[in-house]
Amino acid sequence: QVQLVESGGGMAQAGGSLRLSCAASGRIFSSYGMGWFRQAPGKERDFVAAISLSGGLTYYANSVKGRFTISRDNAKNTVYLQMNSLKPEDTAVYYCAADRGGGSRNRDDYDYWGQGTQVTVSS
Repeated sequence: QVQLVESGGGMAQAGGSLRLSCAASGRIFSSYGMGWFRQAPGKERDFVAAISLSGGLTYYANSVKGRFTISRDNAKNTVYLQMNSLKPEDTAVYYCAADRGGGSRNRDDYDYWGQGTQVTVSS
């Protein structure tokens, strides 16, 4: 199976930036689409962004479009989420996930998940 480890979470002020990383191991990283999801307290785990196997296609939730950028470096087996113009509503635990398909907006399509990293944005 694929093992995923997120890092880069922390605290930021509204309008600030954070860069999340997700390091993968255990399988061929380039064979998986990758996604980022987030879960705020008391809420469901929601889609944030996804990227295709080669990185040529990206998808974003409307709430983060224009502010967040997903990317991947297959040579480093790592996927990133650059988070700019952060808002308090972005506060959540962020999870990366691997999809044996090409990458999806749907949580249930993902086969492997990281442990999550906390992002807290103050107003």
